[in-house]
Amino acid sequence: MMRLNVNDCFSIARLRELARSRLPRGVFDFYDGGAEDEVTLNDNCEAFRRLRLLPRVLRDVSQVDLSASLFDAFMGLPIAVGPTGAVGFGWRGGDIDLARAAAKHGIPYTLSTSATASIEEIADQAPGRLWFQAYILQDKTRLNALIDRAEAAGYEALVITVDLPVGGKRERDLLNGLGFPMKLGYRNVGQFVRKPVWSLEMLLKKPPIMPSLQGMAKRQVDRTNMQGVAGTNYDPAFDLAALRALRDRWPRRLIVKGVVNPLDVDAILDVGVDALVVSNHGGRQLDTGLATLDALPGILQAVNHRVPVLIDGGIRRGSDVFKALALGASGVLSGRATLFGVLGAGYEGVDRALTILGDELGRTMQLCGTPTLAQIDASVLARPPGSHFEDKGQV
Repeated sequence: MMRLNVNDCFSIARLRELARSRLPRGVFDFYDGGAEDEVTLNDNCEAFRRLRLLPRVLRDVSQVDLSASLFDAFMGLPIAVGPTGAVGFGWRGGDIDLARAAAKHGIPYTLSTSATASIEEIADQAPGRLWFQAYILQDKTRLNALIDRAEAAGYEALVITVDLPVGGKRERDLLNGLGFPMKLGYRNVGQFVRKPVWSLEMLLKKPPIMPSLQGMAKRQVDRTNMQGVAGTNYDPAFDLAALRALRDRWPRRLIVKGVVNPLDVDAILDVGVDALVVSNHGGRQLDTGLATLDALPGILQAVNHRVPVLIDGGIRRGSDVFKALALGASGVLSGRATLFGVLGAGYEGVDRALTILGDELGRTMQLCGTPTLAQIDASVLARPPGSHFEDKGQV
């Protein structure tokens, strides 16, 4: 069978296959998998498939404009690259590749606390619109130092993830015995032997580190207690008062990521946040939670245009971006879509992923008779949720 090449990838699904073809199974499973039965992981994608389009016709769509604005700044696409951790274990230097590709496409890039590049490396090597995503560490001295470094490096926004008080039960990782740093053992030696290019590169060079977490407790699975690598060192006591303290500390845009219940909205907005991200952590923490697209209408209704609302989870097509905008989202965060790109082919893979999403979004806009993002609303959905989404405001 002919080896898959990035130029043969015309969909995010093909980029996923490219990533799978070059990574050991346990490593690929870490990025690809979700919690428990992966109901939420799969439902995030299925929610977009359930929502049908109702195109308008006889409109001039000879030109389409994919550009957007968020926080009064230009975006080449209504997309930001979301935070993804441990990327360098799948593709060395992958965090920088993600950030560079985002800058090329004129969109924000979010650096994860568990990234394999430092705050300063990204700012120096991939300047653009940079956001820093902070997990709430138990070590508040370290957390505050990371936030101060992001401010000093010029990051425009701080993204606080609020849906990870404890780590989810990721059974693929437990089965594979995966931890960080990765160790060769009887459970995974066969997987590594089958992927010699990746394995030799990891053996011949020092394994990547997570600079923001360096020196903290090792992240190894505990198979006896069914404890995975996620959530180690994070603070389950983080609450609204602690969020307010971070708001007081951080002088720029503050984004809260991980909101799915409308009952939480007013209290979070009262803290003074600048945007919300409807997210269930890609189905990697709580299983059987509501798909983010299904949660989006309730959050939008509760927000009532007070701040921009973004969404992540399950976005694999440009038409998915279109549907999120039609429901009223200000934009989307790309997690696995761009992650599969970088895992499969580094910078070229991320560039390909963003090109695919942009091409599909533009094509969907033409086929639905909406040449600008402002014209995308619930009238082009076969099941519009209600009139309160028709005037969605500006991105």
